[in-house]
Amino acid sequence: KEDREEAGQPSRFPIAAKGPGKGLGDDIHVRRSFNSANLKARELFRLVNDVDLQTCVRRMEHMDNAPDELALCEAAVDRFSQQPVPTDGPALTTYVGRVQRANDRIALEVSEGAAAFAQTDEYENQGFVSPLHWLRVNLHMTGGAASDRIAVGEQLEKMPESHQSMVEGEIGFAHLAHIARTAEAIEQITNKPFEETPLLEKARELTVGRFIDFTHHVRHAADPEAYAAEQAQKVEARSLSLRTGEDGMVWLRGVFDPEGGAVIRTALEPLAKRNGKGDDRTRERRLGDAAVELAGHSLDNALVPQRGSVRPHLQLTASMETLKRQLGAPAADLEFSLPISGATLERLACDCRVTRILLNSESAVIDVGRSKRVITPPQKRALNVREKGCRMPGCDRPATWTSGHYLVHWNKGGPTDLHNLVLLCATSLGGS
Repeated sequence: KEDREEAGQPSRFPIAAKGPGKGLGDDIHVRRSFNSANLKARELFRLVNDVDLQTCVRRMEHMDNAPDELALCEAAVDRFSQQPVPTDGPALTTYVGRVQRANDRIALEVSEGAAAFAQTDEYENQGFVSPLHWLRVNLHMTGGAASDRIAVGEQLEKMPESHQSMVEGEIGFAHLAHIARTAEAIEQITNKPFEETPLLEKARELTVGRFIDFTHHVRHAADPEAYAAEQAQKVEARSLSLRTGEDGMVWLRGVFDPEGGAVIRTALEPLAKRNGKGDDRTRERRLGDAAVELAGHSLDNALVPQRGSVRPHLQLTASMETLKRQLGAPAADLEFSLPISGATLERLACDCRVTRILLNSESAVIDVGRSKRVITPPQKRALNVREKGCRMPGCDRPATWTSGHYLVHWNKGGPTDLHNLVLLCATSLGGS
């Protein structure tokens, strides 16, 4: 109290006034006016008068168990996650934008930490091959996402304008990551300081996808030979694996360089278009159908190299009972596949070569007939002229991408005559 008065600051609590007639006797007189019920209150009053409140506050601010900023951030995120998401459109546009900007700023903090972590040996101490390996496993990231974090953290001091633009929401973290990767690549190639302004200006006006293309142009302009060498390395990374599951489904997994991927997409995209208004297939289904159709077209038109003077083809083995879809008949055997149904066999048998093979009771071959084409080449040419393409409404496949099919199947007595034949593409048949 006295320290406060000397400093010219008023006391925070009422005290006995000094001066004639207002000394200790008056204070005692006042205290005696309290009844016994106020004894505890008077004692508390006396104790509080002796406490330096500012010192108490300062000590509380420096307590060791005070939460750090990261803990406060985590608590704030927990509270935010419990809030309901807006339901109307205008509110959602603001909501999603603000959440994404906050997410970008968090990603920026992660990047600085990732770059600092990459300078330590802690990943080796924990048994990991590289900082990237540690990030992928422990932060549950893809290799590309982990590389982005390290690149941004390492290049952040060299692109302050881009950093500020991301904080202000002019560009996103994805833009910033590609600026950082480009800066890293150009510095390795040219050994010159990185100039961020041209890239930042484009990042502000372009979507991420188009901005990625622009960064590739910048890297090519900096060193065409290095860019070509990088493209060649990507070609070496091509791979395609095929695995057959227990249920006969075939799983394809592939990685292709930009050029190879462009060739594949150029071939598949026209075949993956919708066939009219009634085509409700998903894009993934249409691309799958397109891949099968493309392969079938190559086989039908002898575009695949022959093996031992024999044209590659699907080989089916089935009994006549299966072909007639009689009850109790076994399934048909298809090379490179599990047995297929009688319905699939009937569809494939519309336009094929049939070879009669007689077996005895012990399944030994006793006679093999000559291979006979069900729909002859002249008939197929006549169909091409008459139909000009697939007969399915809405389908624009040309005749060269179709095969002949029976209106009344030949295994049910249908004649192999033009009036009983029609052209259909693989997509229109639907694989059923």
